[in-house]
Amino acid sequence: MQWVSHLLQRLQTGPAVLVSVLATRGSVPRDAGTWMAVFATDLVATVGGGRLEQDAIDHARTLLARGPGVPEQHSFSLGPSLGQCCGGEVQLQFEWVSAQDAATLAQRLAPVHTPVALFGGGHVGQALVRVLGLLPVDLLWVDSRDEVFPKHLPANVHAEHSEPVEAAVPGLAAGSRVFIMSFSHAEDFSVVAACLQRQRLQGDLPYIGLIGSKTKWATFRHRLEARGFSAQELDQVTCPIGVPGIADKRPEVIAVAAAAQLLQVGV
Repeated sequence: MQWVSHLLQRLQTGPAVLVSVLATRGSVPRDAGTWMAVFATDLVATVGGGRLEQDAIDHARTLLARGPGVPEQHSFSLGPSLGQCCGGEVQLQFEWVSAQDAATLAQRLAPVHTPVALFGGGHVGQALVRVLGLLPVDLLWVDSRDEVFPKHLPANVHAEHSEPVEAAVPGLAAGSRVFIMSFSHAEDFSVVAACLQRQRLQGDLPYIGLIGSKTKWATFRHRLEARGFSAQELDQVTCPIGVPGIADKRPEVIAVAAAAQLLQVGV
């Protein structure tokens, strides 16, 4: 969304050629829907870099110098002629845009944001908010301690005080990816149980990630089994969180590993 806002602001000072990836085949640097705005002296966003992007910039500036015209479409093979060995093919559209197109572009280019819920405002939670603030997600940040939230939050983050903290689970947006990392194991357990209960009723939480060790999860699992949750239901919880192979326990590293796992799930 930051790129879209930057584009709309920049268009107030002059026109651009919007370069959009319409379609791809094979191995390519960016997917369909990616875009870049080429102004006379600068750029907003990227379609993948390298010779492909440089040739696209050169052609866009040629069109910019000509003035308004109908959109053009061109295919680029990412082979030896471009000095790129991806081997795929990219179809680009070149389209003149100006400040008059701002409203249409705002709607057309607005990224689809995935709902994410984060329970816990501790060191790892704070670090994870900073990482997720850069991703196309709508983040609901929940804690039972209202004072833990910083004064300034990323634009895609909404902080909510909930006491008890698990009371926020029923109101989560459908499709929410959930991270659980509160200041106490008791709160963590209550949130996990509430998420599993919601899964039993609605089945609309694709990812439930619990911070902690295998020992912590073994203890939680035994207690949740005693509450009547089946093995299949408990298998919906990921614990420990984060992509495997990273042993570093610094909050910033855990946050990056957790965000990477979220990307594997899909955002």
